[in-house]
Amino acid sequence: MRYRFKSISALAAVLALSVTVAAGCATSAASTLKPPEAGAAVPKSVGKGEGTLNLIAWEGYAQPQWVKPFEQSTGCRVNAKYAGSSSEMVSLMANGGGHQYDLVSASGDADLRLIYGGDVRPININLIPSWKQFRPFLKSPSFNTIGGKHYGVSYEFGPNVLLYSTKAFKHAPNSWSVLYSKKYKGQITVPDNPIQIADAALYLEKAKPSLKITDPYELTQPQFNAAVSLLKSEHPLVKKYWALASQEISLFQSKTTVVGAAWPYQTNTLKANHVAVADTIPKEGATGWADTWMLATNAPHPNCAYKWMQWVTTPKVQAQEADYFGETPANTQACSYMNKISKGSCAAYHANAPQAYFKTIKFWKTPLAQCGNGKNDCVPFQNWASAWTQITS
Repeated sequence: MRYRFKSISALAAVLALSVTVAAGCATSAASTLKPPEAGAAVPKSVGKGEGTLNLIAWEGYAQPQWVKPFEQSTGCRVNAKYAGSSSEMVSLMANGGGHQYDLVSASGDADLRLIYGGDVRPININLIPSWKQFRPFLKSPSFNTIGGKHYGVSYEFGPNVLLYSTKAFKHAPNSWSVLYSKKYKGQITVPDNPIQIADAALYLEKAKPSLKITDPYELTQPQFNAAVSLLKSEHPLVKKYWALASQEISLFQSKTTVVGAAWPYQTNTLKANHVAVADTIPKEGATGWADTWMLATNAPHPNCAYKWMQWVTTPKVQAQEADYFGETPANTQACSYMNKISKGSCAAYHANAPQAYFKTIKFWKTPLAQCGNGKNDCVPFQNWASAWTQITS
């Protein structure tokens, strides 16, 4: 399973920009600043492949089962550099990667850093036929679409769910509050990632309405302080902050932990190994991640890059990727292919869930200084990174 977050690299100066985007649609705040590449021309057609395609990707996003057919069909030989975290992807692209690499499979907590850092450029979404088959909320999401310009094509996504032992819980817990309960001291596990602060904020939005939190990624200093304080109180209860999905799987297999924040991948892997677990999205909702293939500003092989974006967004390849990683495909036509690969996987990874299910998920975005109300009093990501180090140390 890919390692999404490991270490915090040097953050791009873009983090200080007073720009933000509300989940699901661009706000007026986002349009107040123009991305450096906003005026870049987009191609009207895709030409002959250049013979090479260089990717920065999550490990496993370039598996032979869909890479080899792509290479045979297009003549574009794929070279993948696997990154260990979102911040590593940003660092690679900022430090000359835009001239070396063609595409990066960025998650929502990196997209705005790349866009406002000038490291990625707009694409012509009309050259990606499968885009018309995407779920509506992934056609022009705010984390990769600014001012009507698409800075990439959505790929796969998933929620951060509450995973629990069905032996320890007779009934599904209905609140994230169990992660902050002394009753489960030493039996809790959560991701090792600064964006976890948003999960605490999401819980506090309902638990402490006096804080007036409306967006877990747009926190004023008092709201941020409350979330950090909650996570510091949680620290003595946590058995382990996991970085690899396999770490959390091992914790539940050994019965070391009984509850934690997870991805559907962990749940389904554990169930396949006959471990008594289940997951749920609590009453407060959930955060989630969504990946985007983004085109480097100075991509040396743009035609091969477009051919790749076309290829990996087709229903069959989306299904292959979804089943391989336990993700949900952006393409709504992937479900039948998923079930052919692995019976029942469409439902297991919520690929056929109703729109109401997806509305419960607030997808990652880079926390920046400007709040959605136009004020510059929100806490930017570099402060989240610093606070997370204090929380987990």
